[in-house]
Amino acid sequence: QVQLVESGGRLVQAGGSLRLSCAVSGRTFSTYAMGWFRQAPGKEREFVAAISKSGFSTYYANPVTGRFLISKDNAKNTMYLQMNSLKIEDTAIYSCAGLEARHLGVNYYTGESAEYTDWGQGTQVTVSS
Repeated sequence: QVQLVESGGRLVQAGGSLRLSCAVSGRTFSTYAMGWFRQAPGKEREFVAAISKSGFSTYYANPVTGRFLISKDNAKNTMYLQMNSLKIEDTAIYSCAGLEARHLGVNYYTGESAEYTDWGQGTQVTVSS
């Protein structure tokens, strides 16, 4: 049974930092490409960041480039999202997602939500002024 479990979301002041985690079970983590998405109230889900199965290639949405850092620890079966210089507009439910990338390139990543087959339940991040 595949499980993706996010943690780390909480209330934080603008300008602060948070680190989200996504623990994965039921998949071979070293062949698993992953991403973070977020959904704010009244808005559609949007791509935040993606990482290849190797962890060597990453990709970010424009609004978070330079502030967020995605990483993947294959020894701990866990993906992270370090969020710095948080803004009120970063408030959203953050969800992690994964796809089996065994037959894809070592540096493959995607920002397309439709390509991901596994999803977590999400963790709430609220940024206050």
